[in-house]
Amino acid sequence: MSNPKIAAIICTHNRDRYLGEAIKSLLAQEGVTYEVLIVDNGSTDGTKEVVEPFLSNPHLRYVYEPILGLSVARNRGAEETTAPILAYLDDDAVASPHWLKVLVDSYEENEKLAIAGGKVTLIWPDNITPPAWISEGLAGGLGSYDLGDKEVSITNPQLTPRGLNYSLRRSFLEKIGGFDANLGRVGKKLLSNEELFMTELALNQGWEVAYLPDALVAHNVAPERLQRSWFLRRSWWQGVSECYREEIAGRTGINQLGRGGERLIRGLYKSVKYIGQPAQSFDNLVYAYGQIGYLKEALQLLLKSAKK
Repeated sequence: MSNPKIAAIICTHNRDRYLGEAIKSLLAQEGVTYEVLIVDNGSTDGTKEVVEPFLSNPHLRYVYEPILGLSVARNRGAEETTAPILAYLDDDAVASPHWLKVLVDSYEENEKLAIAGGKVTLIWPDNITPPAWISEGLAGGLGSYDLGDKEVSITNPQLTPRGLNYSLRRSFLEKIGGFDANLGRVGKKLLSNEELFMTELALNQGWEVAYLPDALVAHNVAPERLQRSWFLRRSWWQGVSECYREEIAGRTGINQLGRGGERLIRGLYKSVKYIGQPAQSFDNLVYAYGQIGYLKEALQLLLKSAKK
């Protein structure tokens, strides 16, 4: 499609059960010229077969990226379009009809806006009640993101928009050299923090980051994620990702052991303190478990540095 104002990009890896609904939501966008890119990141399931019925739509294109990694796939999507705004939707999410228009309007109104994302609600599996041990914080791990009903200028990177409902200005992405392949999910490795790192870069360079409540997306909660073991595993990789992010930013060293150790002790203490409150107790246990992943990576970096 010629001269789209925005490109909606789905980077997908073996998620064919939800992909069709995600694509339908993008092809139903209203009020703006756009294109849709499906970046198949080394899928081995029925992803290609799900996409094929949509290929006759002039808005949509399919590309195959064999090198595994979410950041690699995101960069490939950016390379495949000339659109000035890039909007990334997860393959298990559903965008509201004016998602792309809300994003485009915000970028056109604010030339300093580099990153923007919107509210995310959760779609729970049929006949499943959310477990009592899932806190509001852990629901964020499932994709939930709600800073209210008014636009927010984000200055704290910890509040950065969720990657499942995420957009960037192309000129900013090109200036920083794209997404860092050391961050972001790679297959079953739940690496993360790439969006947080991007927000840090944007703010440090004088750009702005925004939360746009009307850029609404709903996210499917896969049944297999409603297990305590999934949250623990995800937190472990969150800790690993945080260590990687500090390495990229040049903040590694012996102080990492002190920071991680203090957070580990604090999380364990609060987990016991709130033992009578299942959600709060498990939330803190998950946090503590993530620090073990962080400390393991930090120690390996120290040992690697000592050998040089």
